[in-house]
Amino acid sequence: MFAVLVLLFLVLPILELYVIIQVAGGIGGFQTVGLLILVSVVGAWLVRREGLSVLRRVQEQLSHQQMPTKQIVDGGLIMLAGALMLTPGFITDGVGVLLLVPPTRIAVRHVLMRRFKGRFGIASMGAPPGFRSGPVYDVSGSESDHVDLNRNDDPLNPPSLP
Repeated sequence: MFAVLVLLFLVLPILELYVIIQVAGGIGGFQTVGLLILVSVVGAWLVRREGLSVLRRVQEQLSHQQMPTKQIVDGGLIMLAGALMLTPGFITDGVGVLLLVPPTRIAVRHVLMRRFKGRFGIASMGAPPGFRSGPVYDVSGSESDHVDLNRNDDPLNPPSLP
C-alpha cells in the first residue's frame, strides 16, 4: 500500500509535469494549457452523460426490486474518472477517458468485482437483509404497494408519545 501511495503522490506528478513540458515544447505553452482545458471540459461532459446513464440503470434495477451491483461499481468508476479528469495532466486525463468509455469500464468492473468478490456482502450474497423481493403486506395481511417508513416495530425501542 505504501508503494502505491508513493507512486500516486511522488512519481505520477513528476511524470505529468514531464509530459506537459514535452507537449508544450512541441505545440507551445498556450496551446498546451488550452488542450488541458478542452480535455477537462469534454471529460466533464462525458462524466455527466455516463453518470446519468448509470443512474437511469440503477433506478431501473431498483424498480424491478433487484440490487444494482454492477451499476454501483460503474458509478464509482465514473466518479474516479471525474476526479482524474479534474487533475491537471495528460496521463490522468487519459486514464479518466478510458474509464468513461463503456467497454473499458466494463472490463475494469469485471476485474474489480472478481478481485473483491467475497470481501463485500453485496458482491457475493445478492440483496442485503431487508431488501424485499416479493409483495408488501400491510398490518391487516392484505397486499399493499405502500410501506410506512415511519412505522416502528421494534419492541425494545417503542415510539415516544407526542
